[in-house]
Amino acid sequence: MAFQDKKLINNPNDVVTEFIEGLVETYPGLQYLDGFPQVKVVLRADVSGGSYDKVAVISGGGSGHEPAHAGFVGEGMLTAAICGDVFASPPVDSILAGIRAVTGPMGCLLIVKNYTGDRLNFGLAAEQAKSEGYNVETVIVGDDCALPPPRGIAGRRGLAGTILVHKVAGAAAASGSSLADVAAEARRASEMVGTMGVALSVCTLPGRVTPDRLGPGKMELGLGIHGEPGAAVADLQPVDVIVSHVLKQILCPETNYVPITRGSRVVLMVNGLGATPAMELMITSGKAVPKLQLEHGLAVDRVYTGSFMTSLDMAGFSISIMKADQAILQRLDAPTKAPYWPVGVDGNHPPAKIPVPLPPSRSTKIDEPLGRPAQLNEQGRILEVAIEAAANAVQNLRDELNDWDSKVGDGDCGSTMYRGATAILEDMQNYPLNDAAETVNEIGASVRRVMGGTSGILYTIFCKAAYAQLKTSTQSVVTSKNWAEALEASIAAVSKYGGASAGYRTLLDALIPASAVLRERLNAGDDPATAFVLSSEAAVAGAESTKHMQAQAGRSSYVSGEILASVPDPGAMAAASWYKAAALAVKEKYLAP
Repeated sequence: MAFQDKKLINNPNDVVTEFIEGLVETYPGLQYLDGFPQVKVVLRADVSGGSYDKVAVISGGGSGHEPAHAGFVGEGMLTAAICGDVFASPPVDSILAGIRAVTGPMGCLLIVKNYTGDRLNFGLAAEQAKSEGYNVETVIVGDDCALPPPRGIAGRRGLAGTILVHKVAGAAAASGSSLADVAAEARRASEMVGTMGVALSVCTLPGRVTPDRLGPGKMELGLGIHGEPGAAVADLQPVDVIVSHVLKQILCPETNYVPITRGSRVVLMVNGLGATPAMELMITSGKAVPKLQLEHGLAVDRVYTGSFMTSLDMAGFSISIMKADQAILQRLDAPTKAPYWPVGVDGNHPPAKIPVPLPPSRSTKIDEPLGRPAQLNEQGRILEVAIEAAANAVQNLRDELNDWDSKVGDGDCGSTMYRGATAILEDMQNYPLNDAAETVNEIGASVRRVMGGTSGILYTIFCKAAYAQLKTSTQSVVTSKNWAEALEASIAAVSKYGGASAGYRTLLDALIPASAVLRERLNAGDDPATAFVLSSEAAVAGAESTKHMQAQAGRSSYVSGEILASVPDPGAMAAASWYKAAALAVKEKYLAP
């Protein structure tokens, strides 16, 4: 089966020149030579060949590997990059133009990936430049470790390890080293690095039909970067297994491609091939480091993770391992203005993980740990019956809440609230019920542990705000006025962080009228239990009134008004349910002999 993939391009023949135009518009430190379409050269804007007083470092090759090579042009890395057409070596005249544009008295170093076309075109350009009086050295990079030796005259392919060679050479040149010394450092770096790639898909060339040679559930091992077939096709495996295979291949003592043995220091590069998400690349790096340390006995000094040398939109990654010493690390850590070299990677690693900090109230507490008191006081007994009644009411309403939510949301409101209520009932045996503030805080912790989604975080905020308000009281017993203030603080916090207010068709449409009536009846002199019950009736009325509201928050805001009018807001009904149940339980407790 073959297909033509979708591309955000214009004319397929113009993709390279238009890429260069966009790159230079984005980064003011870059320019290009006005020679399109034959000459496609990106160079440092601050370098003029005749007067440049450092060694120029030039690389390049076929396009389609972005950000390589043009994305690594900048002080401290490449001086110029020569861009060929997609997967095609740049012509000699283009390479010569780049040499002439940036090479001064110190000469230039050409870093060339080991492909026949690149070797021939860069080689001829180097000889022509020498005949014009330029001092030119060439370093060929062949870091491929996928294919067993011997490789005949073709040799090992140049892959993503070339980027590390660019960095070493660019830093050496920036330091003022001679051409011979820069070339020697680059050549030594190229001999220290090995790379192997794994693909999950083939790449799609602009304007071309792509054969789907990899079937479902297959991966290709040891591929090149031009879409050519790899060394083997295998069943897709977990990334742990893939990483182990790749590392063993690169470090294989039989092939001896890299001079790395147990006890060596190394740097690791995990390179995306174009369509691999950063998450998957980071997973790969996270698995590769401990394997290098524990299975191969290596010290991993630096880790570079990202897309450095791609193959258009290929899904997959390559791993490069370079033997490191202090000299190489110094070059890799040296500053550069190349836009696509990763920042924040230099320096030694602190420990990867540190302990989770405890809340100050817990980490510094010296009295008895929180837990259910041996004997409940009156406040504790009232809290206990209120919490139990509220949680039971929510559990009993699960199916109705889910039914309502299936019409206006994602259908899980009841299940989510049920999980929270169940956790509260299970944890209640350890709540410090004689301490109202700490009990509310523990309810929030129970909710946060098991309730996902928006409801979970809103109720956690609700409890945390109530806890903070209750803690401001200096009295040993929490009064009805304190509870009213805590409810007001919770509503304010939910509104602040959730963005909703009265009339938005949310749980606040139950709680806001309840809070207003509670404050009104307490100010009128009603006993607290009666005020609580009257406010719960306002909560129920408010929740039921959401049928007539147009949703302005949550998933319901995407639902038509006709559907919304058929059911109340599930979150508001849940809030009214537990609020009313708690009020009736408190009232009954007050009336009990």
